[in-house]
Amino acid sequence: MANNNNNNNKSMEEIGRKGGQATAENHDKEFYQEIGRKGGEATSENHDKEFYQEIGKKGGEATSENHDKEFYQEIGRKGGEATSENHDKDFYQEIGRKGGETTAENHDKEFYQEIGRKGGEATSENHDKEFYQEIGEKGGKSRSNQRDDD
Repeated sequence: MANNNNNNNKSMEEIGRKGGQATAENHDKEFYQEIGRKGGEATSENHDKEFYQEIGKKGGEATSENHDKEFYQEIGRKGGEATSENHDKDFYQEIGRKGGETTAENHDKEFYQEIGRKGGEATSENHDKEFYQEIGEKGGKSRSNQRDDD
């Protein structure tokens, strides 16, 4: 019997590449979307939450090894822009409320004191005396207006 591994001196890689090219020439984007959808459905029927967590973890690790801080800043910016285009003020208020409730359930007074201290230090490093005078004046006016309304 002839050596099937040789297949006229073509490597499996070459055979696969040519087969992929021929398939691509015969099918459009919708074809690939449809087989992708079917594959996703079949996979979801055969795997549980832990499977997806594990492949997500592996994918995240691989991505972090191949990309730098700027990559994550860029995708974060793009995601933020896309989200802001698709959601209104009420959406952000709701997720902020939920996040605040969850954070409050998971942290104690010392946690808030520590993040307050760090925030104060960062703010003081980035602002001058005039900044504090301006926000103090605004706060004083706001408090005065509240008293007048009472």
